[in-house]
Amino acid sequence: MNACGLIVEYNPFHNGHKYHLQQSKEVANADCMIAVMSGNFLQRGEPAIIDKYHRTKAAISQGIDLVIELPFAYAVQHSDLFAKGAVLTLGALGVKSLCFGSEHGNIDSFTNAYHTYTNQDKQFNEELRKQLSAGLSFPEASKQAYHSIGLTEGEMDLSQPNNILGFSYVKSIFDFNQTILPLTIQRIKNDYHDQSINDPIASATSIRKQLNSEQKLTSEIKNAIPGHTKQQLTEYRSKTGFWHEWQHYFQLLNYRVLTMSLEELRSIHGVDEGLEYRIKNTAYHATSFKNWMENLKTKRYTWTRLQRIFTHILTNTKSETIISLTEPNRVPYIRLLGMSQTGQAYLNKIKKHLDIPIVTSLNKSLDPMLQLEEQVSSAYYSILSAEMQIKMRKQKLLPPYILLK
Repeated sequence: MNACGLIVEYNPFHNGHKYHLQQSKEVANADCMIAVMSGNFLQRGEPAIIDKYHRTKAAISQGIDLVIELPFAYAVQHSDLFAKGAVLTLGALGVKSLCFGSEHGNIDSFTNAYHTYTNQDKQFNEELRKQLSAGLSFPEASKQAYHSIGLTEGEMDLSQPNNILGFSYVKSIFDFNQTILPLTIQRIKNDYHDQSINDPIASATSIRKQLNSEQKLTSEIKNAIPGHTKQQLTEYRSKTGFWHEWQHYFQLLNYRVLTMSLEELRSIHGVDEGLEYRIKNTAYHATSFKNWMENLKTKRYTWTRLQRIFTHILTNTKSETIISLTEPNRVPYIRLLGMSQTGQAYLNKIKKHLDIPIVTSLNKSLDPMLQLEEQVSSAYYSILSAEMQIKMRKQKLLPPYILLK
């Protein structure tokens, strides 16, 4: 069977994701579509609007054959580490190709950019250090460094979020010697950061913004998402009473910071350069999550970087833990969240060739990466009622969701 991999968050699964899935399957001539999906917290440092189990059901119902969880240690990270975890996971599953969305849809631009980058990495790193020393944020410093070697112009514009992620995927494929063919399709209709819904293919950002402001599925939202996504959004809200957003965690997060010592804050992943003092001082005056972020944000500390740090504070994730878990160039397991009958057949075909375990429930696992996953899930569900927390945590004991046709 020919398997094609996708690296996704599906927060929530919308019509643009459906287009990406359909086009990727066609371009790759694939029999089986495998999605490596972030869990309950996402790459930009946000809680997923509904949990990974409900997002899995929506994805499988739309044609994904296997949903594999991207471990938290990789999921809430900069693009290179995010890509490393996802690509190594897909490599372990034996996919023949990986297809991602980009601004121009030309894979040659990405492979050529990789060779330019590797041939001029010394100049890139020198410019990156120079711009960081000048006080720029890492994304802005990286943009200047890419510009210095000609990678912010034309088709290969590495100032665009989807191009940055795509380039990281291609780098990971080559850097870790994966036998995966990189493919790309052109994004259509919307921009990654669009704030409003103007078309049936809308950005996830605009959909979440309207969900959180309206607290209901408006006609615009319904027009931008498939029916199974509507079902999962509705079902999750009926169980929990809300869709997750950072403001729900504000009081708990604020309490955590105010009761942590500076030494404890300093040990949290991402807290460096004396940032613990700034986080602690602003905590005393914060009136909401947004207010806190606005007081913290500077040219050097971007909104995304601060959200990731807050995620690690909330989940008590230490720098030493992340380093030890992500340093090896292999993933320790494959966490299966859901599958179709096609996905089940693919696993049956390849499982005798796998050299790492497939994890289907967290009942007895002692793997440190999975222990961190449990820690993170507890934080994610902490804002629910005590009774609902117990119910939602029990999902870890259930077998993967299987779509039977």
